[in-house]
This record gives sequence, structure tokens and C-alpha cells, in this order.
Amino acid sequence: MKPHVIFVPYPVQSVIKSMLKLAELLHHKGFRITFVNTEIIHKRFLESGGPHCLDGSPDFQFKTIPDASSVDDALQLWNAVETKFLDIFLDLVTSLPDPPTCIISDGLMSAFTVDAAQKMNVPVMLCWPIAACSYMCFYQMKSLVEKGVIPLKDTSQETLEKTLDWIPGMKDIRIRDLPSMAWTNPLGKFFTFAMEAAQRSHEVSRNIIHTFDELEGSIVEAISSMLSHVYTIGPLQLLVDQIPKEEKEKEQSNFNGYSLFKEEPECLKWLESKKPNSVIYVSFGSSAVISRQDLIELGWGLANSNHYFLWIIRSDMVIGESAVLPPEFADHIKDRGYIGSWCPQEKVLNHGSVGGFLTHGGWSSTIESLTAGVPMICRPFVGDQMPDCRYICNEWGVGLEMEGNLERENVENLVRELMGETGQKLRNKAMEWKAKAQIATAPNGSSALNFEKLVEEIAMLSSN
Repeated sequence: MKPHVIFVPYPVQSVIKSMLKLAELLHHKGFRITFVNTEIIHKRFLESGGPHCLDGSPDFQFKTIPDASSVDDALQLWNAVETKFLDIFLDLVTSLPDPPTCIISDGLMSAFTVDAAQKMNVPVMLCWPIAACSYMCFYQMKSLVEKGVIPLKDTSQETLEKTLDWIPGMKDIRIRDLPSMAWTNPLGKFFTFAMEAAQRSHEVSRNIIHTFDELEGSIVEAISSMLSHVYTIGPLQLLVDQIPKEEKEKEQSNFNGYSLFKEEPECLKWLESKKPNSVIYVSFGSSAVISRQDLIELGWGLANSNHYFLWIIRSDMVIGESAVLPPEFADHIKDRGYIGSWCPQEKVLNHGSVGGFLTHGGWSSTIESLTAGVPMICRPFVGDQMPDCRYICNEWGVGLEMEGNLERENVENLVRELMGETGQKLRNKAMEWKAKAQIATAPNGSSALNFEKLVEEIAMLSSN
């Protein structure tokens, strides 16, 4: 009998996208897949990709669990994960025709998936679709409290600039480089939720991190010394790209994309008319929100830079208002700017005309940009975007940090810097990381070998 793996992602775009890629890879290896989304997420997939986008195949099934809350309300979601999802999930698993070989759960869903696995006596692995640096920060939150670092006595600039020299594998990390809830809402709900999730890493047989050894070697080494069986298997897209197209079609597992938003491929046609490295791509991901004033400032900053730009403005991106720009803005930019509501990001980043990326620094966007060899301007908003930004700009040498508010002069100057001579140095460094990512995922590369080990171990569980 084929090994049967149940995937349980945290219900946000970036996590689902990464875990779908891992599921697709395991399916290609002959595994049966059951991918569990909440009902709201399932509905959004059907709205964005059409009524048959999740048809999959007999060996790749999508199942749902009822939403015990609105997934748009994070606090309600965390409460549901901790108090309601366990029984719902157990009912689902027991209703499946074949018992699972193992469960691969997003780390933030461990509050119920680890308990469920223990009740069913099924092995469970945690998947962390974040950077190793961000995982280490979440893991060290318990020590930050025990050492009295947080709650902070004050949040002055001087305090936030203080460095910590004791976090394994991380050199000169500043307090402001920690995930934002460590200093904006210490001991709040998300802080304790993330801290406890990271500590549950010790309760599972395997931990999977979406990074590659060459990128975060010292941190991966430190994590591996704390936990048994840590697998770095990124960038996942480069592994997926190695599946021959005809085999994908034969397996019928290439469901229609990974996006919860309807993509606009027209932007790719617009990019075709632009010179190499002449366009800056601007997107703050699937959930970041800004004020209308910030939207206008960002827009004029892009316009005044006199560079071509492709700008993604989600319909829900502006807090409490519609994301509408002044009429004179459209007249001013004419054909220099393309504005869309969502796009096939990896295709955009890999397009030859794109020379830079203004990003929130979420991990999916970051690793996709590194994979494409595109340098970044990083404007983090919340959570793990802070440590990601630190590493993008200070450790990997591929980005410029945007500090403070989204002011037009700031945006204009940074865009000009990234797209000019300074940016060429960053672009060269990004291309080096692109090459290293390709080596890591090539046969006998670190990520490719780790993935093969993971496949072997799941197969062994099936034969026991």
C-alpha cells in the first residue's frame, strides 16, 4: 500500500503555497496525499482557480474542516486551533478510507495536530515554511522571557538597537530584529502561540524547514544540535521544477496553481515590452495592510523615481477604505507603471525585465526573490518579516532596508538606489545566491539529499 500523508497547513496564502509544493513532490514519489484546508480557504481556491482547480487525482485529495471561526480574525483562529480543531480533525481522519502513514503539520497548527497524532498513534512531522533565522527567534522566545529581556522596560530606539549575543547561530541580532510581537506585544496571544508552537518541535519525530544549508548554515547547525532530524529542503520550487511536465500531466496532480487570489497574467505581457532589469516589482504579500495616506505616498515615490514599476494593490490592502489612487496619479505615470490586484509572482520575479523587488519581507517572497536572483528593498510590517529583513540586508547582502514610514522621498531614493549602481552590487550577490540555491536542489545537493531522506523515512513508516 502507498504511504499516505496528511498535510495540515496554517490557513494563509504563503504557508499553503509552500506545503502544496511539498505535497506535490511527495505525490510524485508515489505517495497518497490528503491536503486539509479550512472551508473558507477551500472556497477561496475555487473562486480564484475555478470549480475544478482542486480536482487533483484519486491519490491527491483535498479535504476540509469546518471553520470554527473567521480565518480573517487571527485571534479567533488561534483560539480555535487551541480549543476546537482537535475533535474536528480527529473526526476527519477517522472518516478517511485509509489510515495515515504520517501527518505533516505546519508548525503553528501543532497545538492540535501533535495531540491528534498522539491519540491516533501516528507519527507527526512539523513543517516550518519560514526562514531558519525566524524559526530560531520563535524558539528562543521562551529564553527571552526567562532571561528578563522581554517584556521590555521601554521601547526607545536605544533599547531596540541593543544586540543579543547568546542566540545560537545568530550574530549581533538586535532586539528590533526579533519578530515584532516580542517587543510590540510581549506575552500577548500571538507571542505565546508562536512560542509554544516552536517548543513543540521537541515532541515530533522530524522538523522540516523551507531553507537551504548554504543560506543559513550556522543557524541550521544550531537548530540541528537542539532537535533530532532537521531537514532543510528549499527552495521547494526548484525541486518541483525538476518534475518532467509530461509526468505532472500523467499524475494529474498539477492542480490549477497555488493561489487564493485570482492572478492577472496580463502583467507578463506588459513586462515583455521592457528592457532587462528595468522594472521594480512592488508587492506586500497576501495580508499586509497600510493606510490610504501610505498608499498615496508609496505611489508618488514610485512615480517620482522615474523607473518602470509593476505594483500589486490588493482590494483589501488599505485599512478601512478602498485602495483607490488619485486620478492625477494615473495621468502622471501613463505607461511607466502597471497596477494589478494579484499576479503569478514567481513568473514575474523570474522575468528578465524585473531588476528589483520592493517587498514586506515575508519568507515566501524572500526565498522566491533569492531563487530568481532579484535584489530587494525590504519594508517589514509584522512577525517574522523583521528577522527576514535583517538577514536580507545585513547577512545575505541582497537588500536595502526601508525604515520608518512610507514617505515618497524615502521610496523614491531607495528605488533609485536599488535600480542604480548600488543595486548592481546587490543584484550580483542575489545571482550568487540563485546559483547556490540551484546547487542545493540539484542531484546530490543538500536540499535534494534531505528530501530523498525524508521520502525514505516516510516509506519506512509505511512498511512498519
